[in-house]
Amino acid sequence: MKIVFMGNPQFAVPSLRKLVKSDHDVLSVVTNPPKPAGRGKKLINSPVAVCAKELNLPIIEADDLKSEKILHSLKELKADIFAVVAYRILPKIVISIPTKGAINLHGSLLPKYRGAAPIQWALIKGETETGLTTFIIQPKVDRGNILLQKTITIEPEDDYGSLAEKMSHSGAELLVDTLDRFENENVVPLKQVESNVTLAPKIAPAFTNINWKKSANEIHNLIRGLAPSPGAKTVLDEKRLKIFKTKFIEEDSTLNTGEISNIEKETFSVQTGKGQLVVVEVQLEGKRRMSAGDFLRGVQLDIGQILS
Repeated sequence: MKIVFMGNPQFAVPSLRKLVKSDHDVLSVVTNPPKPAGRGKKLINSPVAVCAKELNLPIIEADDLKSEKILHSLKELKADIFAVVAYRILPKIVISIPTKGAINLHGSLLPKYRGAAPIQWALIKGETETGLTTFIIQPKVDRGNILLQKTITIEPEDDYGSLAEKMSHSGAELLVDTLDRFENENVVPLKQVESNVTLAPKIAPAFTNINWKKSANEIHNLIRGLAPSPGAKTVLDEKRLKIFKTKFIEEDSTLNTGEISNIEKETFSVQTGKGQLVVVEVQLEGKRRMSAGDFLRGVQLDIGQILS
């Protein structure tokens, strides 16, 4: 089939590479325009744009999908299908362009975790498994009929970075399999069961603040879901401290919530609302990301000191 691929982040890159190696014909890649980043505000291409250039694929940089120029470019391609991975909500007018519709790869077992951050929320909620879904795109977000699904185990050591990487490669295989079956009419679309819906909204900045009144297990899962980016954060001596890797113990100390309860050579612990959080990897404001051991060798930390 003739396909237009749409995506932005690294999560979508394995799908694009897999599609190029498949029997399908990738006509063009739609992605966001370069964005200024860093102190020098240098323009940075999306990971999908970088990959498309490496593969010598035509690129459509789209700010506004409803613009006459973009719509004309998409119609001129005469695609059979738009394959969408971690891109954006498609307007109805765009969905109607390809002759066979548009298919999306989503990072959860729909209808569970509909929304912009399904992988993060699965970790934050302490799930032991999640999955991937391909579905036919409809105007309402993540509500189209399901084509194929694949279950993914969440390992205890997984964080957002490792789980997304693992899922991106499994998702690439699922997307190509879906397109193969769709072309051969060898897949039966299934309606989503609305009573099973859970939501996975975009992570708001305020949500990244650690609430030490929660249990050590809950905070541990929050940190996993936000690592490596944007990172869960607290405050130490009026400086932001991001925490990227932790363990937890169920036993409480005699100290108050948010107080440093133990200091070892390579870790330190904080009393939570229930249990103690053992901190393994951090980044203090203005410093690089480092092990808790390296951090402790560079700062004076005391038992009873408060993280807020």
